[in-house]
Amino acid sequence: MTANMHAFANGAELAGKLADKVAETLSAAIEARGSASIAVSGGSTPKAFFQALSSRSIDWGKVTITLVDERFVPADNPRSNHLLVQENLLKDKAATAKFLPLYQAVASVEEAAAIATEKTRAVGHPFDVAILGMGNDGHTASFFPGGNNLLTALDPNTPRGIITMEAQDAGEPRLTFTFSSLQDARLLALHIEGAGKKDVLAKAEAPGEETEMPIRAMLRRAASPVEIYWAP
Repeated sequence: MTANMHAFANGAELAGKLADKVAETLSAAIEARGSASIAVSGGSTPKAFFQALSSRSIDWGKVTITLVDERFVPADNPRSNHLLVQENLLKDKAATAKFLPLYQAVASVEEAAAIATEKTRAVGHPFDVAILGMGNDGHTASFFPGGNNLLTALDPNTPRGIITMEAQDAGEPRLTFTFSSLQDARLLALHIEGAGKKDVLAKAEAPGEETEMPIRAMLRRAASPVEIYWAP
C-alpha cells in the first residue's frame, strides 16, 4: 500500500499542521457519533505536537486519549509516556479530555496488560486517530525487532488489546496495542523528524521482512494509507 508523505520545513510547522488534521478528524467523529478517540505515541518527538493539539478548539470532554504503547514504569517516572502526555497534552483546552493510561500499578507487566485491555475496551474500535512514531531500528509502537512477542503483535488475527513486549533495545518491559488494534484507525499517522529518520523510512519501504523492520507491517497492511508527517 502506498503511504502519503507530508513534508514540512521544520518541526514547529509539522506540529501545527498535524494538530490541525487531528483536530479536524476528532471533531468530525464527535459530530457523527458524539465521541472520539485517539491513541498517541511517546518519546521526545511528539512534545510540540501535543502542545499544539492541546490549544485546538475541540469538544475535549467527548474525547478519550490513550497511548499506543507504554513502558512498565510508574506515571511519575521520567521515561513514562503517561508523564509526557500529562505535561504536554492534558492541559489548556484539552484538560477535560478523558485519559486511559496503559501502566497499572500491579506486580507484573502481564497483569498490567490484561487490566489495560479491559479498561481500553470502552473506547471502541477503530480508533479515530492513531499517531505512531518510528525508531532508528524500524520499530513502531513497541514492536521491536527481536521482541519476544513480536510475531503475536504483528499477527492480524491476534485480538485487539494490549500485550507485553520485551527486547534487548527496549529497556523496561513494554505494554503495546496489537497491530489489529491500530491498523484500521480512521487516521493513522506516522510522525517522524530528522534526515536520518527519512533514510530509515526509505529502507522500510524497500523489500524486506516485517520482523526486521516492524514499521513495514503498518506501511504494507494498514487498512488505509499511512499519512506520514516528516520534517528535517
